[in-house]
Amino acid sequence: MTDIARSAQLTTLLAALRRAFVGEVGSEGAAGDELHRVAKLIAAADQQPGPLHPTSHPVTAHLPEVLARAEQRVPELAAALRPIASALPWRYGYAPRADAPGLESAMAWAELIGPLAPIVSHEACFGLTLIGPHSFYPPHRHPAVELYRIVVGDPQWTVATSTSARSPGALIFHDRDVVHAMRTGDEPLLAIYSWTGDLNTSSVWA
Repeated sequence: MTDIARSAQLTTLLAALRRAFVGEVGSEGAAGDELHRVAKLIAAADQQPGPLHPTSHPVTAHLPEVLARAEQRVPELAAALRPIASALPWRYGYAPRADAPGLESAMAWAELIGPLAPIVSHEACFGLTLIGPHSFYPPHRHPAVELYRIVVGDPQWTVATSTSARSPGALIFHDRDVVHAMRTGDEPLLAIYSWTGDLNTSSVWA
């Protein structure tokens, strides 16, 4: 496929991701404020995408199931994601953990807007996180403010000391340096994420 065709697919995907991320129902409080902030920042970053650099990450083995589930819940997003999903820059950046063997193959994220992403922004990161079924993303933190919008999956989500089940459509807010963790069940998790604030300091295990 040509770079021009991939660029068009990525532009279509980003438009669908923005609509799914912002949603139709307003959110209140800190999550709502951050959602409006991110919407403005990613709109301001909208420009001609640079080239994609596919990574062939093992987590893409879960894409067929994720796409099938997404077709039932968010068909527009599924249609935009399907032709380009495996070509996205999926990666994993944590140090190994002896108590979490195989985690580096079970989860990854694809950053589409950000300092090193196909669409460059130094104000916000925006992309997708994919975690396989029966996986635990251990407690971690980062100085960036983060939002997640769940697309597929019913994970257990921990924010600080509170753990609850989250469902597709849920908007989840992590303030700077708040410890959080996720555990998937029978379904893989696909979520749209954003970062604002300190984009240059990586996540660390808590």
